[in-house]
Amino acid sequence: MSRRCELTGKGPMVGNNSSHANNKTKRRYLPNLNDVTLQSEALGRGIKLRISAAALRSVDHRGGLDAYLAKAKDVELSPAALKVKKEIAKLSSTAAAAVLEA
Repeated sequence: MSRRCELTGKGPMVGNNSSHANNKTKRRYLPNLNDVTLQSEALGRGIKLRISAAALRSVDHRGGLDAYLAKAKDVELSPAALKVKKEIAKLSSTAAAAVLEA
């Protein structure tokens, strides 16, 4: 399993440990990833994702998974998240067409 957020694309960064004597050694800063199940209102089911804590706050701020994915760039999303985004877009376009016909 890669250490990369499925929504934001945030991954490990590199830096230095600095001792009291100011000796430098390489280290990795890992993102705070959590396994969560987010509810999609359009699909009517939960989606399991591995996302960072910052991404979870962003999803809440934008008003849910559907709204977040609508504004998210395709390049940043994982293949699983991109598939969910396309499913939601397909359902919303068919719902809009049904409203226009009625």
